[in-house]
Amino acid sequence: MPLSSDILKSLRAIVGSKAVLTQKEDLIPYSFDGTAALSQMPGCVVFSRTSEDVAAVLKLANDQRIPVVTRGSGTGLSGGSLPSRDCIALCTVQMNKILEVDAANLTMTVEPGVTTLEIATAAEQAGLFYPPDPGSMKISTIGGNVAENSGGLRGLKYGITRNYVMGLEVVLPSGEILNTGNKCVKDVAGYSIKDLFIGSEGTLGVITKVLLRLIPRPAAKQTMVATFSEMDKAAQTVSDIIAAKIIPCTLEFLDRTTIHCVEDFAKVGLPLDCEALLLMETDGHPSAVAEEADKMVELVRKNGAMEVRVAKNEKEANKLASARRSAFSALARLSPTIILEDATVPRSELARMVRFVNEVAAKYKLRIGTFGHMGDGNLHPTFLTDERNKDEMHRVHEAFKEIFDEAIRLGGTITGEHGVGVAKKEFLPKFAGDAAMTVMRAFRLACDPNGILNPGKMFD
Repeated sequence: MPLSSDILKSLRAIVGSKAVLTQKEDLIPYSFDGTAALSQMPGCVVFSRTSEDVAAVLKLANDQRIPVVTRGSGTGLSGGSLPSRDCIALCTVQMNKILEVDAANLTMTVEPGVTTLEIATAAEQAGLFYPPDPGSMKISTIGGNVAENSGGLRGLKYGITRNYVMGLEVVLPSGEILNTGNKCVKDVAGYSIKDLFIGSEGTLGVITKVLLRLIPRPAAKQTMVATFSEMDKAAQTVSDIIAAKIIPCTLEFLDRTTIHCVEDFAKVGLPLDCEALLLMETDGHPSAVAEEADKMVELVRKNGAMEVRVAKNEKEANKLASARRSAFSALARLSPTIILEDATVPRSELARMVRFVNEVAAKYKLRIGTFGHMGDGNLHPTFLTDERNKDEMHRVHEAFKEIFDEAIRLGGTITGEHGVGVAKKEFLPKFAGDAAMTVMRAFRLACDPNGILNPGKMFD
């Protein structure tokens, strides 16, 4: 039911009148996130500025049994920050301070509304490095990165968001503020509670501070692009690189459709007569980088690459890297609706999975471009469609069901970095199994007995 005037008055008393939006035209931008074809109007939008704001809002909502959906920039791709009907959309983008950069302990403490790019830049200015780099890093916020356990192009070598979270401040639905983790490299006292909240998609608590681990900045980097006549040759190159005990910081691929779209969009100078493109980057000590780059070029040529380009300087490296980073934007120009999904399989199965995706697209008469992280087996089949075409959207859904079933069959997972949200919750039980679903439901009930946080996400 719509929020009452008394509830709205109480919310304004907590955060101020200007920090509560109720007019329809003001609510529309918060009625959707980056997920295609999903929208729902919230009851209101509340902007928090402090942990105490969040605590007071949650206590009020919990007492009155009002659903609360937390959001940052709304870049999620699984409907994780999609509002529930008549909910309080709690927006944390104004909690955007970098509270501390501690070079002595290699840590940074930030509020949830700080963007990933701002964190990376602050670390770089201190001579340090924050590796996670989701594709939306220019606008995605760290609170959402932690809630979704975001990945990125450097995941193969450096891992994902979870690997860089040392501590959290979280507000529970009751309004109680929980602190977990610290700057100690070693801490095995009790359960690792922070890890429950990483990837919990806003269903267990609201993240209000994040303590991040930083690492020394690599001294050198080398970027290369190779093109192949067959996806299998690109996949074999990846296997050979790993077998040679080289772990590149980036090992990405584009298929033919995506290559053509990227070249038309970004004018990188990509050849258009190939079936697969590999973007490869190695970083570290200059001598090690040079040695690894030479070996990777040797393996690329051994596997019959059509062309190999090695960046001569940072400007050229950025231009080559833009071929991968602009993939989504390039594809998005072609159709009214773009559905970017992610599924992960063991990298030995990636070429097979790409072929399967293409077979499914042909079966359902759908247009698709596929790109992703070949080094860690995470691929992004991207359907070019139109949400106004109900028959086509039905075929898209049926195609994705087959894709996720195949990913599970090959020993993979239904999401490598986008999360479950509402878009993939129907597939979670088959992937996780009964015992895991029981445990997850128990955790959720223990943290949020009244079910106010992000209802309907991950599972009902």
